[in-house]
Amino acid sequence: MTLWTLGFVVGVVVVLVVALLLIGILMQARRIRGLADAAAGIVAEIDANTRSVWALKNTNAVAADLLEGARAIDTNAAAIVKAVSHEDETTAA
Repeated sequence: MTLWTLGFVVGVVVVLVVALLLIGILMQARRIRGLADAAAGIVAEIDANTRSVWALKNTNAVAADLLEGARAIDTNAAAIVKAVSHEDETTAA
């Protein structure tokens, strides 16, 4: 066997090993891509399912505003009742 033949055989073996490694890398890349697509779908589903939780901040703010309005109405109603009751007492006297 000559050195040329030996060099050619070694070159073919190196090219085959590199090709096999490249095929393995490509297969793993496809697998990773599939897993990433699945993860993106799951993240979108989690996002859709938790939007109501994030909306609670707005709901709490509106509820606080409503409570303040109700307290103001209660205060004003009490003042009106007091004024009307006081007026009735002075009229009766």
